[in-house]
Amino acid sequence: MRILLHTCCGPCAVFPLQQLRAAGHQVTGFFYNHNIHPYQEYAQRRDTAILMAEQNRMPLIMRDDYDLEGFLANVAAEPEKRCSYCYSSRLRTAAQAALEGGFDAFTASLLYSRYQKHDEIKLLGEQVGNEFGVSFYYQDFRSGWQEGIRLSKESGLYRQQYCGCIYSEKERYLPKSKTA
Repeated sequence: MRILLHTCCGPCAVFPLQQLRAAGHQVTGFFYNHNIHPYQEYAQRRDTAILMAEQNRMPLIMRDDYDLEGFLANVAAEPEKRCSYCYSSRLRTAAQAALEGGFDAFTASLLYSRYQKHDEIKLLGEQVGNEFGVSFYYQDFRSGWQEGIRLSKESGLYRQQYCGCIYSEKERYLPKSKTA
């Protein structure tokens, strides 16, 4: 199959790419991550995705839209629901790109991370796929967590310290209050 792999970042795409190719699929990456904050982090992740794609000879479609305002407008009222919006908007954009590009299916490197809401990603991917008439290719890539880390470090890829949005940056870096 020709599969479009939504690539949230270079390190998270390494293992899924390896697995998809081992299964005989032709893989093209798709970078669209309007949620990443601040802009310097966005640019570093974008550039690392490009580097990973070059190192692995993976074609990469770039949707280089930094839309902090749009992301915040959709999540500020209910930040606790931000992940659902984030997954849905990126999967929807990937499904549309897969349809327009004539791909057989689309998937996401989000399925590699042990920190993401895996079942929700799968459900949303299937819903969006049905809506656009393009298959969502589901595979649980979490078994390769350590292997992906090893491969990305060997390749010299920038490894981020938080999911990407302004809220996850706060959760990662804001000192935890002491509990008595």
